[in-house]
Amino acid sequence: MASSTSMEAAGLTLPFLILTFLTIAAASSTNQIQILNAERRIDLSSHIVKVFLTLKVENVGTTPASEIVLAFPPAQADHLALVKAQAAIGKKKKKSYVHLDASPTELPDAPNGTKYFSISLLNPLSSGETATLEVLYILTHSLEPFPAEISQSESQLVYFRDSALILSLYHVKQQTTFLKTPSTKVESFTRAEPTKLAGRELKYGPYEDHPPYSFSPVIVHLENNSPFAVVEELLREVEISHWGNLQITEHYKLVHAGALHKGVFSRVEYQSSRPSFSGTSSFKHLLASLPPRVHSVYYRDDIGNISSSHLRSDYRKSELEIEPRYPLFGGWKATFVIGYGLPLEDFLFESPDGKRYLNFSFGCPLAETVVDKLTIKVVLPEGSKDPSAVVPFPVEQRLETKYSYLDVVGRTVLVLENKNVVPEHITPFQVYYTFKPIFMLAEPLMLASVFFLFFMACLAYLHIDLSIRK
Repeated sequence: MASSTSMEAAGLTLPFLILTFLTIAAASSTNQIQILNAERRIDLSSHIVKVFLTLKVENVGTTPASEIVLAFPPAQADHLALVKAQAAIGKKKKKSYVHLDASPTELPDAPNGTKYFSISLLNPLSSGETATLEVLYILTHSLEPFPAEISQSESQLVYFRDSALILSLYHVKQQTTFLKTPSTKVESFTRAEPTKLAGRELKYGPYEDHPPYSFSPVIVHLENNSPFAVVEELLREVEISHWGNLQITEHYKLVHAGALHKGVFSRVEYQSSRPSFSGTSSFKHLLASLPPRVHSVYYRDDIGNISSSHLRSDYRKSELEIEPRYPLFGGWKATFVIGYGLPLEDFLFESPDGKRYLNFSFGCPLAETVVDKLTIKVVLPEGSKDPSAVVPFPVEQRLETKYSYLDVVGRTVLVLENKNVVPEHITPFQVYYTFKPIFMLAEPLMLASVFFLFFMACLAYLHIDLSIRK
């Protein structure tokens, strides 16, 4: 009985000790780092909010620090699309930048809803040393249209909510925040002195000596007529043919995610007026960046082919300018398909271990768009086995089978899925696979079938010929 009691006590004590150790470790890590200077620049010129954060950090503890942790408030956690970090090495003209790994992490004593990213330093930061980090993080769906509905002739106004102080789990000695607005029209903004508005720049700070988790909410009400182009669903099918072609088919479900359009739409007013007077927040053109040497390009919807597109192509790049059948206002949607072919030799290679691999670009070809759900299906030739993808960020993966013309066992399809995709996600990814031609097994059967059909055709011909002579 005593042994059972001691075992239960040990079972309860172990998790408590682990939690206590993690809390102490996090607290010690927080206490040993301080931010000497923080400069944050928030770009609000489009519906994709880009934040450039420069941090000069110092190790004021006694042990080396191998990581810096960034904190994001709950209001931004669900809209965070991407976090990139790099370290500045050298000074002035000799300055260079080195990429740093940034990955989500958790802290045991974190406030509810706070999201953290851990940035791994190249070399541990010794006591008394400093380092300069540059961070880019991107927010989507963070501009709230207000008013929520506008007419054809009205400009679009939006709310942006943030904090004048950087949310940090470290003590910040000095910090400044700059907001870049699309135009000089700023309806209102929260004042957190010192605050200064000059032209298209709103400045908060500098502020000095703020403890960890300091927060000062601000709201900026400004004009933003940039196209709020959001692809609710994008399906990209990449089909590999070892006969030399790479066929791409892209299915788009596009929506204007800005202030909803109210009232009637007048095409006469839209076409006869200048853009600054009618449909300022609408858009009717989209630009897709395609690989060079593209061919057999088409653009169509459920009705049929859409002829309002222009292709510009050379040996470096290709650009496809498309125009939907109607201009898109807030809340309006359009579905369409873009297809094109590419020479396989530009994208398919062989690795040293004998595997073949496809090197293609992730993301959405349309400029300045947010993709809520992206699905990429890589259709491998029949006979391909053991597919694996190398993507520079976390994605969901699964396998499917597709049957096409004259397939015997079907084609393996590697499916990649990701959400909240922005233009910065357009990076190369690789799909590795082994290949054994299926026709090596099926060829005897196919030849036998051909000879059998030929023999039956000959018999039928002879039977008809004899019937005619009789």
